[in-house]
Amino acid sequence: MSIWHTVGQQLQRPTGLYGRLAGNLMGIVNEKPNRLAVDALRIGARDTVLELGFGPGRAIEIMASRAPNGIIYGVDQSTIMLEQAKSRNREAILEGRVCLYRARFDALPFADASIDKILAVNVVYFWRDAASVVKEIRRVLRPGGSLSIYATDAATMRDWKFAGPETHRLYRAAELNEVLLQGGFDRHRVSVKCVLMPGKIKGLLATVSAPLILTNGLGR
Repeated sequence: MSIWHTVGQQLQRPTGLYGRLAGNLMGIVNEKPNRLAVDALRIGARDTVLELGFGPGRAIEIMASRAPNGIIYGVDQSTIMLEQAKSRNREAILEGRVCLYRARFDALPFADASIDKILAVNVVYFWRDAASVVKEIRRVLRPGGSLSIYATDAATMRDWKFAGPETHRLYRAAELNEVLLQGGFDRHRVSVKCVLMPGKIKGLLATVSAPLILTNGLGR
């Protein structure tokens, strides 16, 4: 197994000492994408927000500051990331404003139509059945809610040796758009824009607005 494959595995699901190091790296690398994607959500003071793949918990911290009278939920599949994010957001957790869980993205532990805003930054690569995850997002998203997803474009990631097909599913704008449509979102409510990040990295910012009324029984 190559060192690059090991790095890819740690980014996919951090474990052990290397996972802790990966979490620290994520915190640095995701600073700009986090800000961009969080800004796109336009979080209100009383919003209920969910992050999928919260990593070391920096975006959770930002969102908690923007929703002082709301609640921020987070779901991740890594015990190491859960520990790091809990440590970073300890005070907000004690106040009941932040709740973090280790759970699957395609089986979210939330009721139908219970979340106002949903964030996913640099995690969509790891959704092996991406359409199923998007369907779960749609299930828990309230009418009138919104979704913000950031991913690095495939054109950039193909040059990154750790982003192999064993661990990462790469996306171009059209492919990310298609996954959101496969998950049941209306094409008129989906927007995928190319954004230029520091270091000439080409990124994708996908935003979705849910309809104001439930459809097909569960907001799907």
